[in-house]
Parts: sequence; structure tokens; C-alpha cells
Amino acid sequence: MKVPERTHVQLPAGAGAHFQVYLNGVLQQPGRDFRQEGRELVFEGRLAKEGRLGFWRWLSLFLGVAGTYRQNDSVDVVYEVNGQRVVATGLPLRPTD
Repeated sequence: MKVPERTHVQLPAGAGAHFQVYLNGVLQQPGRDFRQEGRELVFEGRLAKEGRLGFWRWLSLFLGVAGTYRQNDSVDVVYEVNGQRVVATGLPLRPTD
């Protein structure tokens, strides 16, 4: 039996009850695109970061020999603290094991 893959993202410490979530720059809707479980956001499916480029991959990109096609997801949360808008970008992704 295969368990569906999910990705968990910890909410920033200062985020209250009202916040906006963006995945790769696109506004996400609670209940449709993600759900909140305590202080975590849960996305159905696997989100991933590309990681650091090695020398040869960087050189091939620099020379225009190859492009990069790896998955590189970014979750950002916009919230307010003391009336100031705060944006937490590139939050760590934790896939379900």
C-alpha cells in the first residue's frame, strides 16, 4: 500500500491567523491548494528544491551548453507584524517520508 506524498512547511514564528501563501509566486487557496495543521502547511504532492549546483553543471549553464530542468519549488508566506507587512521567502520544505 503506497502512502500519498505530501510536503510540510513550517509557518514563520510571527505569522498569526491571517496570512497569504504563495507557491512559485502563485497565490494559493487554503482548503484547495493546501491545508493548515497546527503551525504547518500541508501540500498534497512532493515539492522540492533544486539544491546547490556543482561546478560542471554551473559551467554548462554559464556556457549555454545545457539548461536546468530540475524541480525548484518555493513557498512564501506574507503576514503582518505590528501593522508591517512581512514576507518569509523560500521556506524549508519537508516531504512526508
